[in-house]
Amino acid sequence: MEKEDELLKLNGEVSAPLDGDVEDDDPLVLSSQALAALQEFLADQNKTVSSTPPASSVAGGDDSEKVELVTEDWRLSQFWYEPETAETVAEEVVTLSNRFSGCRIACIACPTLYVYLKKKDPSLQVQLLEYDMRFEQYGSEFTFYDYNEPEDLPLELKHCFHIIVADPPYLSRECLERVSQTISFLASPVDSLLLLLTGEVQREHAAELLSVRPCVFKPHHSSKLGNEFRLFVSYDPGTRLGGLEED
Repeated sequence: MEKEDELLKLNGEVSAPLDGDVEDDDPLVLSSQALAALQEFLADQNKTVSSTPPASSVAGGDDSEKVELVTEDWRLSQFWYEPETAETVAEEVVTLSNRFSGCRIACIACPTLYVYLKKKDPSLQVQLLEYDMRFEQYGSEFTFYDYNEPEDLPLELKHCFHIIVADPPYLSRECLERVSQTISFLASPVDSLLLLLTGEVQREHAAELLSVRPCVFKPHHSSKLGNEFRLFVSYDPGTRLGGLEED
């Protein structure tokens, strides 16, 4: 985010003629600091993504515990979870999966969790629904997803998931409403569980639209976002995740 902040300052770094008369065809001159920030930003955007998710890694004690992730793209509102958050949520999903025979898990716009789940248990049936086509590398476990078209999904995904984890890309009621439509499309009508990761500002909307409650455990992102995030669930986790937050 620091590079983004530098870029947002470019207007203040542009030099204008001293007489105040700016012609349309006059060249703009950037300071050396602003030019360096721009060059670094463009270099980051031009990095080549290889055939495996390689750009950054978060790790435990040794290389066997590393989880490889592609680089966040802030233009797509991508902010990866801190390792402790990803581990905690993934462990909860694995625990829940034992309730179901042939459990199927859907991850809506949360690729970090998908990677951690597959690291924990490669045999888990996990479907990643994501807008970023870089994740197409996951083959048949990737489905392109645009929240603006909440039910524009393959029919074979309809009503067949026991556990759904959703992390809407934007903190607006409109976005949550559309993601809620997707959740209804995907959820098994017999029995399904929902974990929703979103901002505290969505608490009332989440309760209204999805009948979920916040846990004591609070997720955190590697980018140290300013908005407080929460994990809302549709079930009673007992003492896991710190339990449900009291009203």
